Amino acid sequence: MSDQPYEGRYEGQYEGYDPYPGPQQQQRQGQPQQPQQQQPPQPEWQQHTQQWEGQTWETQVQPSMPAADTTYLPPQGYQAYPEPQTYGTVGQPQPLPQEAPAPTRAPEWTPAYQPPVQQAPGTGSAATPDTASGYGPPTVTGNARVTDAQRARAEGRSPIIEPGIQPAALTAVLGLLLSGTAAIGQYAHVVPLVLLQAVTAAGWFRLNGMWPARQGIALAFLGAVTADVALLAAGRENAPAAILGTLGVWVLLTLVLQLRSHADPDTRMYGLMATVTSAALAIIATGHLAAEPDAVTVGAAAVAVAILARALPLPTAASVVVALLAAAGAGIAVGGMTDLGSKGAFLGLGAGVCALIGHRVASYDYPSRFVHFTAGVALPLAAAAPAVYLLGRALG
Repeated sequence: MSDQPYEGRYEGQYEGYDPYPGPQQQQRQGQPQQPQQQQPPQPEWQQHTQQWEGQTWETQVQPSMPAADTTYLPPQGYQAYPEPQTYGTVGQPQPLPQEAPAPTRAPEWTPAYQPPVQQAPGTGSAATPDTASGYGPPTVTGNARVTDAQRARAEGRSPIIEPGIQPAALTAVLGLLLSGTAAIGQYAHVVPLVLLQAVTAAGWFRLNGMWPARQGIALAFLGAVTADVALLAAGRENAPAAILGTLGVWVLLTLVLQLRSHADPDTRMYGLMATVTSAALAIIATGHLAAEPDAVTVGAAAVAVAILARALPLPTAASVVVALLAAAGAGIAVGGMTDLGSKGAFLGLGAGVCALIGHRVASYDYPSRFVHFTAGVALPLAAAAPAVYLLGRALG
């Protein structure tokens, strides 16, 4: 349909809007509006379509757009885009923004103190502070602590350090005390035995890295003393019942105490195993008190000689062979002074094998010096107690 009614209504209030200002606009403002020409008849669908044929909204003459300023060129390396088209912009075009200056690079920080460069010994090149001191470069976040055992494995070395000659000498002294007091009597034999059990209980906890563990050490040592008292009260004939009965009661007691603990499950399990093992080793050492006096005399002397031979500066295989031969020889020599005779060689050899096993356990995973003087001293004698008791009854 035609839009003549709308044209008359808004013609007096607003002027038309011509989006493309130009010379025609000036002529339109200077001359009165001419009547529209007769248009040909339109189809029916166009007659019902609203069309806007009024004048434009712009009433002022706009200046023509100047030519694009060619003084600004885009920097190299960027794709140039065409200038945007403007329609009916009021006023002069705004100048293009200037290119932002490139950020300047901050100067590098230089420490005020530079460590002196040292001369590497035996070479003509200068050694850096890291290589000269043996430490790596300093870091901000820190590095995880690397144990001596991990460093030894990374370097291809064995993480095992044997106790050495001093712990071996202490083991020999304690073994000779056990051997000498066994010939005197049970009550004299209890004194070095209690000392052995105390060092065994403390050494096992220290070997497992649990220190100080006063409650666990006291519990294990109390179990060993209880086994000694039960054995003295029941006699050598009932030694297995006294030792195994005490061990069973102490395992149950340790389990109950760990269940009452408020630590996390992993810590409780670790403490349970360490306490049970320490108590078992200390209680099993009571086998020296349960064995025949002659067997204890031969076995303890053989352990003392075997550990001294093992501490000699020899290769591992040769040192083990020499230690076993020395234990058998000590068994023959001391057995000749007792009723065992030449059978003492078998007893000395068996005690020497168990002692070397305990010595090997005490040498595990870069232990500290305190471990060497506790577990390294006591474990060879404690591990040899079952062999001394069983072989003594078999050969006696």
